[in-house]
Amino acid sequence: MPRLIAFYLTQFHPIPENDAWWGKGFTEWTNVTKAQPLFDGHNQPHLPTDFGFYDLRVRETRHEQIRLAKEYGIDGFCYHYYWFSGTRLLNQPLDDMLADPESDMPFCLCWANENWTRRWDAAEHEILIAQRYLPDDDLNFIKSLVPFFSDPRYIRVEGAPFLIVYRPQHLPDARKTAAVWRDYCRSAGIGEIHICAALTHGNLDYVQFGFDSGVEFPPHNLQSKNLAKNIAFRDPFAGYVVDYREIATTYLDRRYQHPNVFRGVFPAWDNTPRTGNRGVIVLDTSPENYECWLAQAISRTTQDFPGRERLVFINAWNEWAEGCHLEPDRKYQRRYLEATLGARNDPARKRSFSEAPDAILASEAQRRLLPDLRAVLAYHAYLTLGRLSGWLKGYPRLRRVVRWVLNGGR
Repeated sequence: MPRLIAFYLTQFHPIPENDAWWGKGFTEWTNVTKAQPLFDGHNQPHLPTDFGFYDLRVRETRHEQIRLAKEYGIDGFCYHYYWFSGTRLLNQPLDDMLADPESDMPFCLCWANENWTRRWDAAEHEILIAQRYLPDDDLNFIKSLVPFFSDPRYIRVEGAPFLIVYRPQHLPDARKTAAVWRDYCRSAGIGEIHICAALTHGNLDYVQFGFDSGVEFPPHNLQSKNLAKNIAFRDPFAGYVVDYREIATTYLDRRYQHPNVFRGVFPAWDNTPRTGNRGVIVLDTSPENYECWLAQAISRTTQDFPGRERLVFINAWNEWAEGCHLEPDRKYQRRYLEATLGARNDPARKRSFSEAPDAILASEAQRRLLPDLRAVLAYHAYLTLGRLSGWLKGYPRLRRVVRWVLNGGR
């Protein structure tokens, strides 16, 4: 049975850098609570229930998260690790977890090695803090991980500490970097390490970097049709809209040139609280569809790697501003957690994705309704006003106005 590992975000406490960049007291909750529905039926904002608007500096909150995650079948957290040439951000909850033996949850790290930007997209628009990749960074970075690798809770695969790099394609010389890391860990008594490439931003190959494996990171590397034109958005929308079933099926059926890839799933996705009308919205998300995807990911992992030690990753435990969380919210309560446990306990049970993409159909019906309604009203107005044409002959200016209305303002 593969272990289920949920990605974990630590941006739920204020730090001086975010105060300077976004305003005093900024946390991820700032984005979450300002979200607005962009079309009728749009599930925004996502608001928490069990833990409320928590602060991860509070140790009891993290203990409660661990208790709930374990209760519903999560085997570990993968913390995003923010390191910029020796500067660490959002590290207080992670460091406190490391120092707290009562935080008894297995964990691993994912180095989020991309620029932080004003637009939340890591592109070169307005960089808040950059990855500089200085000459000593390879060695200094791996040294910073030794306390984590040495902890008995750290997740190992076949005996090796498991490290994910989010954007290995950004490393100036990934093979050299990997060699430095491996050499140092051997010399420091850690032994061999397992380096995994996140399959993000078009990357589908971990071997080119000299890494040991890859991990799927949906909804990255989408190969799905954009359905945005079918949605009656309240304001112009320049983003991407896709159907959950299509994404899940595409990922389940995807094959890689180098097969040592850990499967990944997500419960839902909608990052418009961060990116507004540039966001990605996944339609037809539900606990049932998520359970179907996760169960099949578990089953196929078992089939593809019989007898091997494997992990299945869930994106994410608490990415609230990306609409992507297992933590309970007001709409679904604990149903996504219950779906996680259901998939884990009986992955072979027959399940199927929902048949009707209700959000698409409802919005498409609304999109057609308004033009149809205008056509009906124009037709009846034409009949009514046509009868008055004789009377209007004496009023040429009014006649021109009526003709303009009947022609749709042209």
